[in-house]
Amino acid sequence: MDRLLQAVLSRLIRKGTLRITTAFGNTLTVGGGTGQPTAIRFTTPAAQLSVLRDPDLKLREAYMDGTLLVEEGSIADLLALALSQDHASSPPRWMRPFWIARYLHRRLQQCNGRTRARRNIAHHYDLDGRLYSLFLDAERQYSCAYFETPDQCLDDAQLAKKRHLAAKLLIQPENTVLDIGSGWGGLALYLAETCRARMTGITLSQEQLASARGSAAEKELSDRVEFGLQDYRDVTGRFDRIVSVGMFEHIGVGFYDAYFHKCADLLADEGVFLLHSIGRSERPGITNPWIAKYIFPGGYIPALSEVVPAIERAGLLVTDIEILRLHYAETLKAWRERFLARREEVERLYDERFVRMWEFYLAAAEMAFRRQSMMVFQIQMTKRQDVVPITRDYVAREEAKLRGIERGHRVPFRGNFPQALSRLSLINTPI
Repeated sequence: MDRLLQAVLSRLIRKGTLRITTAFGNTLTVGGGTGQPTAIRFTTPAAQLSVLRDPDLKLREAYMDGTLLVEEGSIADLLALALSQDHASSPPRWMRPFWIARYLHRRLQQCNGRTRARRNIAHHYDLDGRLYSLFLDAERQYSCAYFETPDQCLDDAQLAKKRHLAAKLLIQPENTVLDIGSGWGGLALYLAETCRARMTGITLSQEQLASARGSAAEKELSDRVEFGLQDYRDVTGRFDRIVSVGMFEHIGVGFYDAYFHKCADLLADEGVFLLHSIGRSERPGITNPWIAKYIFPGGYIPALSEVVPAIERAGLLVTDIEILRLHYAETLKAWRERFLARREEVERLYDERFVRMWEFYLAAAEMAFRRQSMMVFQIQMTKRQDVVPITRDYVAREEAKLRGIERGHRVPFRGNFPQALSRLSLINTPI
């Protein structure tokens, strides 16, 4: 078995240095012999054999179960090494049957009807609320932050993300705004407080709903924000603006047409719809089987080639697409460091196996953005060509105005909102 492991890993790892202590006590070294070495050890023959058979699933399970140990470096270092190989984006030849079978099975795995969608969301988001407070920012933004400078702290980058989204939405006071997948309520509360919007936030998580309603009451915004436990397919009415952040990954590729047709029905004729989602820069793919089993059942990260045609079929016009590349890598790095700093507290909430599972999840996600083709896209959509400005410089102007409001330089809203915000830009220097 050790010779087979040597042969396989020698083909997979050609750059860097990886040392493996096998379950039989032998030491193998693969790679080009460069860089800081990473060392791992298998503790059982069964774990070693299972990783050879199906590394996409079994390597992660072995680390989670403690039958694969990282003895030099960290699991993040191991993943960075593996994903930095030239062939890392395509499965090895012997893994292709697994990949093809999973690709053909993906629509069934992502068949997120109402009941299954709620169960899948509860699996991840209805964990003990204290867990997320340990590593997220103060408002528990569980999506990609927007780092305006390389040294920006996580909380400031998450505020910048909300500001960036608000700028693209061009919200006027008293606009009705639907937040699909409102999470712990941070974005909805920001838009209500800063832009004076009338917010409706929907989620399928009981934990998130209770927290969001509590935050609205604490901020005295319950008259402007209504949170509900509701599936997007069941929403009625018309909204001046629609925003969805970090929820589209839970829909499933077979439901894209239904999703965009529903959003088109809900959007006012002069409305703006902004979708923020993780995406892949390559062709359509599959959800990693370990992620599907343990972290995000029913989840899928789409390629743009799967999203844009569905938008077109719904009759919506794409007015802007922005790609955020390394922003999520930096977000995940901050989450992982915070998580590991509170490791003992997480273990008291759950157990060591859970800690190792989440450490692997955060590290793998970070390295997928840092070393592979994962990114975040923001797609702005309307029903008419003349709803948003014809040049993108309005985004920076709106962000500058919103910064002024955040700093407390409020201006009486006499006349229309854009004119009031224009006065703000005279007393606040854009960053």
